[in-house]
Amino acid sequence: MGQGLIGIFDSGFGGLTIFREIEALIPGYSYVYLGDSARNPYGNRSKETVFHYTSQAVSFLFERGCELIITACSTASALALRRIQQEYLPATYPERRVLGMVHPCVEEAQRATRNNRVGVVGTRGTVSSGSFGAELFKLDPEIKVFQQACPLLVPLIEEGWDSKPETRMILRKYLRPLKSRGVDVLILGCTHYPVLLKDFERNMGKNCRVIHPGEATARALADYLVRHPEMETRLARSRKREFFTTDDPKRFGELGGRFFGRSLANVERADLFYLESAALTGPRA
Repeated sequence: MGQGLIGIFDSGFGGLTIFREIEALIPGYSYVYLGDSARNPYGNRSKETVFHYTSQAVSFLFERGCELIITACSTASALALRRIQQEYLPATYPERRVLGMVHPCVEEAQRATRNNRVGVVGTRGTVSSGSFGAELFKLDPEIKVFQQACPLLVPLIEEGWDSKPETRMILRKYLRPLKSRGVDVLILGCTHYPVLLKDFERNMGKNCRVIHPGEATARALADYLVRHPEMETRLARSRKREFFTTDDPKRFGELGGRFFGRSLANVERADLFYLESAALTGPRA
């Protein structure tokens, strides 16, 4: 049995909805979660800045003993993951792996659609990147993708307004154009949105499949470990759980519990700012 950990990284709280589903499906491993809340959101940052932030986060998690990292952040997955895989890992940690959450979602959407009309909801940054549409096109050029930015949902969710009638009214307005397009699959392209999963499903109706990014990512990770026993044997089975944030640990623990489904104890503060891109400096001794 190995000693390696699985790292889960997000720009803030939303990735906890990914972690929650991963833990539910494959609980036996040891996990470290990092939320870069001090620099959230990533959606309005340049591609270079997102890569820089992501490489710092990945360096931190590798130094904590992670063998495998999930970028549970749609912006980081869209704008930085490929460069992390193609430049950062070969130069610094060639035996370790970093996976994303965009591809698992689009694979499930491609399998689920019956009329080749797929909707994507996300932040402005995610929608403008076109990452989900580009990946769907690679799988099937016949699929038509309809996107809708929902910029008000994240602040409403973080303020605890997810069950307020005002939030439901705003959500209905955001989803109206997608319903009129006749999409039969809807990808939740933001990790905050599973908090409103039942509202999305109710609004879209029984003829539309809503893709939960956490469930899709968890299934993809479980499948990856089956297909890559050389990685799976390097992972610890101690069921260790660690939580880090670059901002206030107390606030992260209080708010993060709403996303994770239970209270978060012993959240620690992570200092990423000493870490330059490992692509330039290499791993620390």
